[in-house]
Amino acid sequence: MAKIEVNKVAEILKKNEISPAILRRIVEEMNLAVQPEGAEGDKPPAVKKQFVVLVSDPDQKMPKHDFVAWVLQIPENESVATTQDRIFRSSYDYNTTKKGQLLPVKTVGEAIENVPAKFFKEADVWVKTKTPVLVLKSDNQIPKE
Repeated sequence: MAKIEVNKVAEILKKNEISPAILRRIVEEMNLAVQPEGAEGDKPPAVKKQFVVLVSDPDQKMPKHDFVAWVLQIPENESVATTQDRIFRSSYDYNTTKKGQLLPVKTVGEAIENVPAKFFKEADVWVKTKTPVLVLKSDNQIPKE
């Protein structure tokens, strides 16, 4: 059985000079027919999610301080030590643009939140969380009870 989009059917009907009132009723009925089974009210609303960075600290070397972080990606075969340089390069490139000259970024946080993705992509870094996320530390042990 071939499937055809509702918009395509509406165009065909319009070409064949169906009256606007009838066309509207047909399109509304087709839209109702193509909705998935069950009313949309049956589904619970989607759960809003947030990122959390969990750091393993079994030797308790991290200070007791609230940290925030951003989640980024770089090419697999590159050193993670180059990540900050990639952000700096993206920021320099952005700051040379008209918008960047008007509102230059001065911190890593400002860069991650405000520099468009195309500048990061050129430096082979992809931002996964534009807003900082909390960093939790763990002793890397599951309690026995």
